[in-house]
Amino acid sequence: MPHVLLIEDDDSVRDGMELVLRRHGYQVSVAATGEEALALLDTPAETAVELAVLDLMLPGMDGFEVCRRIRARSTMPVIMLTARGDDPDIVGGLEAGADDYVVKPVTAPVLEARIKAALRRADPVPRQPGEVYAGLVIDRAGLTVSRDGTPVPLPPTELRLLLELSASPGRVFSRDQLLASVWDHSFLGDSRLVDAAVGRLRAKIEEVPARPRYIQTVRGFGYRFGPI
Repeated sequence: MPHVLLIEDDDSVRDGMELVLRRHGYQVSVAATGEEALALLDTPAETAVELAVLDLMLPGMDGFEVCRRIRARSTMPVIMLTARGDDPDIVGGLEAGADDYVVKPVTAPVLEARIKAALRRADPVPRQPGEVYAGLVIDRAGLTVSRDGTPVPLPPTELRLLLELSASPGRVFSRDQLLASVWDHSFLGDSRLVDAAVGRLRAKIEEVPARPRYIQTVRGFGYRFGPI
């Protein structure tokens, strides 16, 4: 039974979403504020939380900051809820470390589909171990990454993105292809998910993210993996 943390300040919305998730077999913990959610994550009983559904507009600490603090302590998937589909809100959430976003109001089937896809991404399928690319070591069996001997912890979405790109060095992947293979729901997503995740991944594995060595942008097409 997957354990989901629902962070939403609107009582009626929170209660409705909690009811839906429980009916679909999820274990649910709830919080009305970011501070409450972070305190809850520090308790021993909540260490098994596997995914957070996080509202952007919270009283006190906003969703951007809550997401950054969750990401600093955990690699669990974070789905951002926003009442506005404006680019600054969506991009801000993705840059803060969210794996996905949903614009409210959201139907139960869409929310469940996003959660299922995020949980699938949190359990990548290992392929071949022991790949070394100019100082970057990708262990597919152990699902670990290191650069120049230093471990690089990656959240599930970024790990799956790196696994997908590096499985075919030199191949150019379009954003739509990456949405379908990494996010599992191309018909529900958009290219900002890919661009934001690539930016976060580069910040962790590239020595100079502005001059990437491993993940190259192919203008007008997408991205390819190929150490230079």
